[in-house]
Amino acid sequence: MAITAARARRALTKARKRAKRVLSPALYTAYESRVLADLKGANIPRHIGVIVDGNRRWAREMGFEVADGHRYGGEKLDDLMRWSDDLGVEVVTIWLLSTDNLTNRDPEEIGPLLQVISDVARRLSRGGRDWRIRLMGALDLLPPDVAAALQDAAAATEGHGGMAINIAVGYGGRQEIVDAVRGALRTAADRGLSIEQAAEAIDLDDIAAHLYTKGQPDPDLIIRTSGEQRLSGFLLWQTANAEFYFSDVYWPDFRRVDFLRAVREYAHRHRRFGG
Repeated sequence: MAITAARARRALTKARKRAKRVLSPALYTAYESRVLADLKGANIPRHIGVIVDGNRRWAREMGFEVADGHRYGGEKLDDLMRWSDDLGVEVVTIWLLSTDNLTNRDPEEIGPLLQVISDVARRLSRGGRDWRIRLMGALDLLPPDVAAALQDAAAATEGHGGMAINIAVGYGGRQEIVDAVRGALRTAADRGLSIEQAAEAIDLDDIAAHLYTKGQPDPDLIIRTSGEQRLSGFLLWQTANAEFYFSDVYWPDFRRVDFLRAVREYAHRHRRFGG
């Protein structure tokens, strides 16, 4: 079923009404300003990872098709990038589709979702800000036209020096580690080492140098929406010392104040880095 502009507007109107039931517009604005003021001079995370969750449940509760939830959730990502950029975040990694999703979900749902992801990448690459897009995951598992659209969006931002946006599609954390180990072994072989020598020589830095996020700081803060409190394999290696923030809000209902609260919570925690 086609997603029309009128239906998208109705979804937006319903979402706003849901927010207003919690706080009146005036109180919401005042509260958001207070949270933002709390962040002045605070320790802002350099790298934020976001597990975008709850689009399907949101759509069902709102009385819309699942595809509408993905579409509105995709538009919410534009807001997330602006919020992050305005705070001075250096890297944002968004997990939009796992390898399990590709193989286990109904193809009738995956098709529209992949189109949403393509549209998101295209909009972010043309968003008028100096953002850089990097793709993470098994693009070979995607339909060729979707993979090409994602690659075109990334290519369009090459050389940009602003905030980095990692788009994780067909991504699995375990597979990333496997790929990193394979990459480290290939590098060792190129240096002329035997498999036994490579096994002795490879260290943590060698693995990190072959992760999908190589060259970037590890995530400081991971946000997951919809009330689920697990990582589901997201950035397994990189999150060893990350802080986690689990929001009960479905992703399409996630507001700027929810994002600011997550960052404020991070800023108020005393990070021990495994100690």
